[in-house]
This record gives sequence, C-alpha cells and structure tokens, in this order.
Amino acid sequence: MPNKPEFSIIVPVYNEKDCIQEMYRRVSEVMNSTGQTWELIVVDDGSMDGSTEQIRELGERDKKVKPIIFARNFGHQIAVTAGLDYSEGKAVVIIDADLQDPPEVILPLIEKWREGYQVVYAVRGEREGESWFKTFTASFFYRLIHKITDVNIPLDTGDFRLMDRRVVDVLNSMHERHRFLRGMSAWVGFKSIGVTYKRAARFAGETKYPLKKMLLLALNAITGFSYFPLQLATYVGFVAAGISIIAIPIVIIMRIAGSQAFFGQASTLLAVLFLGGVQLICLGILGEYIGRIYDEVKGRPLYIVSEAPEKPSK
Repeated sequence: MPNKPEFSIIVPVYNEKDCIQEMYRRVSEVMNSTGQTWELIVVDDGSMDGSTEQIRELGERDKKVKPIIFARNFGHQIAVTAGLDYSEGKAVVIIDADLQDPPEVILPLIEKWREGYQVVYAVRGEREGESWFKTFTASFFYRLIHKITDVNIPLDTGDFRLMDRRVVDVLNSMHERHRFLRGMSAWVGFKSIGVTYKRAARFAGETKYPLKKMLLLALNAITGFSYFPLQLATYVGFVAAGISIIAIPIVIIMRIAGSQAFFGQASTLLAVLFLGGVQLICLGILGEYIGRIYDEVKGRPLYIVSEAPEKPSK
C-alpha cells in the first residue's frame, strides 16, 4: 500500500492517564522533526484510571494515532505484541508511556537504522529517580539472564528499541505465549547495535513493574531461552547421589568402630527430608516447563481486542 508510514511508534499503556498527553506531545514533536510519515500505536492494556478515554480522544483528534483497546489486562509484553501486529512502518519503535525512556532518543536510533542496522536497542547508562534496590535488582536481572540464557541478550536494555520491518515480520510469526521480547529480538539475529542514553525519572504515576512482575519476567526469560533450570536439577541430583554414595561406607565403618554418631532416627530423618526437598524442587522445575507447554497447546489467542482499527494485511 502506498500510504504506509515510514515509522511506527508503539506505546503500551496501563493506568498512565497523567503521562499520556505529555508522551503524545513529545513523541509528535520528535517524529515531526524527521520530516517522514509516522503513526503512533497506543495499546490500552485494560486501564482503569481514565487512560482509555484519553487514548480514544487522541485517536479522534489525530489520525496518526491508532488506538488499540484490550478487553482486559493481558500484560506489557502482550500489549507490545499487539502493537507489532498492527504496525505498518518500515521501522518500528517500542517505547513506554511513562517517559523514563525519553522520546528524543528515537532520533539517534533512527540514525543507526539509516546506517544499515536492523535492530537498534537503547542501553541504559545512568538512571534517575530509582531506588538502590530497583537499580540493584535490575542490574542483577540483566546479568543473570545474560549469563544463563542461550542467546546474547545485551546488558542493561529494556524493550526500548527500533526494529526494521524484516525483524518485526519475523517476530510476528512467533506465537509463544510467555513472551520476552528483548530476548526474542536478540534470538532472530540481524545486524544490531546499541545506543547509550540517560534514563529519566518517571514523569508521573507509579511503576507498573514491581518486584513480583520482574520475577515473572525473569522466569519467562529463563524458561523461554534456557534449559539451565533443568540442567541444575540434574546437577543437584548428582550431588545428592554422590553425597549418599560417599556417606554409606563412612557410616558402615563408624558403626563397626562402635561410634554412636549415626545411631537413632535423627540422621535418617534429616537424610529423607534433604532428598525429599531435592525431589520437590526438581518436580517444581519440571512443572514450570510442563505448565508452559500446556499453555501453548491450548492455542488461545494472545489477546482480545475490544476496539481497534483494521489490522493491516501482511
């Protein structure tokens, strides 16, 4: 189609009524400065604070804004996925509504794309307005994922990035339910580069990624891109078995020698509890993977849209 925009900007929104207008103003200012055509895809992920009405109003006021309203909350990663499905631009930018990722950074991302890079990810250098605990846990999370997953996920990067249409088309063909998009965009390959920026403090409101959601995201990343937990269960099993094999002759020798150290049921009970705990941990790890297989085979849609423009033909 000749009217397809050059750029698509995807903004997932969940209870961000105090940020939406400022986000729209700054994104519009940045994108208008490029002199290219663009669209702003705002995905309302089941907001309950009045954000939905603001998004509708933006769509009525500016035809470049494409509102996508979910029937309920499906989560940040699914909201971004919906934006990718509805995007039409030759390059697609993902950015949050809270303005911690400054829209002005989109311009250097575009510059790298024009140089031939197909994935340009924003690397968080400095961070403003975040507690030491948030900074520490985020840093630990990125390094843990980088260490144990099977793909080279860049350190200190979120979902703020620009992707070429070829990359977006590949991501749209991947239908797994427990999504970790920054890992998926690294897995597909293509020519990539990072742009370092200073992450700002939140413009308004509260974080939508508390510790619980960060842990869930980490779990999705680990189970989606690594067999490390399953391998760890095997290692623990070997260690427990090795300890038992070593302990058996020691116990026999000490009993023959008349030692009272291993008489009675206390030592037996401790051994049973230890091995039982190891078995339960291993079963729990297996259960996580099996549960995700179960979610995949049910084949339910990733999201349900209440209001949206017509999805573009691919």
